Amino acid sequence: MNWEMLELLFEQNRYMAVIFLDQDGIIKYLNETYLEILNLSRDQVVGKHVLEITPHSRAYITLQTGKAKVGYEWIVNGHHTLGTALPIFEGDQVIGVFGYTMFLDLWDGKNILDEILSNLNLYKDEVHRLHSAAYKFEDIHCESKAMTDIIILARQVANHPLTTVLISGESGTGKELFAHAIHNASRRYNRPFVRVNCAAIPENLLESELFGYEEGAYTGAKKGGKLGKFELADKGTIFLDEIAEVPLNMQSKLLFVLQEQVVERLGGVNPTKINVRVIAATNRDLEKMVRTGSFRQDLYYRLNVVHINIPPLRDRVEDIRLITPHIISNLSERLNIKERKIDDQALQMLCKYTWPGNVRELENVLERSLIIAEMDGSRILSARHINIPDDKFDLINLSEEKSLKSMLDEYEKKLLAKTLEKCQFDVPLAARQLNMDPSSLYRKLRKYRIMIKRECSIH
Repeated sequence: MNWEMLELLFEQNRYMAVIFLDQDGIIKYLNETYLEILNLSRDQVVGKHVLEITPHSRAYITLQTGKAKVGYEWIVNGHHTLGTALPIFEGDQVIGVFGYTMFLDLWDGKNILDEILSNLNLYKDEVHRLHSAAYKFEDIHCESKAMTDIIILARQVANHPLTTVLISGESGTGKELFAHAIHNASRRYNRPFVRVNCAAIPENLLESELFGYEEGAYTGAKKGGKLGKFELADKGTIFLDEIAEVPLNMQSKLLFVLQEQVVERLGGVNPTKINVRVIAATNRDLEKMVRTGSFRQDLYYRLNVVHINIPPLRDRVEDIRLITPHIISNLSERLNIKERKIDDQALQMLCKYTWPGNVRELENVLERSLIIAEMDGSRILSARHINIPDDKFDLINLSEEKSLKSMLDEYEKKLLAKTLEKCQFDVPLAARQLNMDPSSLYRKLRKYRIMIKRECSIH
């Protein structure tokens, strides 16, 4: 049973009022029966702290204590009801509460309750998915000695669950993939894997995001406070991506957490003991940053217990032949198109390119190529489908979410304009270059309103 079906069950059931709270006590869902009890609209309730709506909430007590409240009496509008509040755990951490109140015929309520309880694991599974590692070492395809040696080292360090790991390498080399794999190969594999992009968090919010805060710590702080990423990762792994972007004033606090394995929430007085494995990653030269004073030397030593440096793709060309078919397979499934093989000439083109963007750039080039092959109906991905990017022309912006048809149209329009310009606006010559009939090319030019003149313009 998926969430949509479960929500339908809640909304159709008139015997039971249902509520879900998150780990901060924020109301994430109520069914219509509960809203009728409160005599409030959904917009007035969802997203609010539960104590703002029901000051004596038993569900909030369960959130604080982690103990279920089963079968308590609750009088609502003169009706005697039977309420229950159940904590939802992720490991030892309470991450939410499911509460319900049964009306009238308790036997009918029990039947519905049994069905609801049988599906509570759905929510636990979803939370586990959000805080879990997605990749394993088996997902790293390589045959170069450099990468093989790195995988051996990474597998070894995975067996030491408290050892800190520093992963370095250029952008797009697969640092996060290694972090996932190390976690999944360790004894912590069934515990949280929490990813933090240090570069994406504003400096003024970084401390509260990493270490959490207590209620009233600052203006706008949530009631009940908030767990930080380190507490969420307790007994698991925290992956600090872009670690070089952590400002100096935060580096000393981070060092303390790594050394002592305790965190102190913003506005708090009592430190909380944690058990977290730290994996950090960067594409910058931390040793140079230490020399220039922009990164603490003691923090660098604490992070650099085991150093894994992933070589760029240009230094392991033999891996391109191995990983390309796997990338094509994954992309074909994601794009929902037929999987294609790639011929030797196309592979040679890929192997000769220097790949400044590494594997991520290779994925983008192959995605473009598959779209072109889909457009012309080719069964094989060949050299004419491969368009190695240059600084002057970017055919498709793959960072934008677009439909396959719009991407095909965008690519065709730009390709025609570029080819026409290269052929000095000689349509028959451009048609030969594109291996198409001149009359078909004229139709395409009209379709995309590409003007045939000295300077090709696209409207």
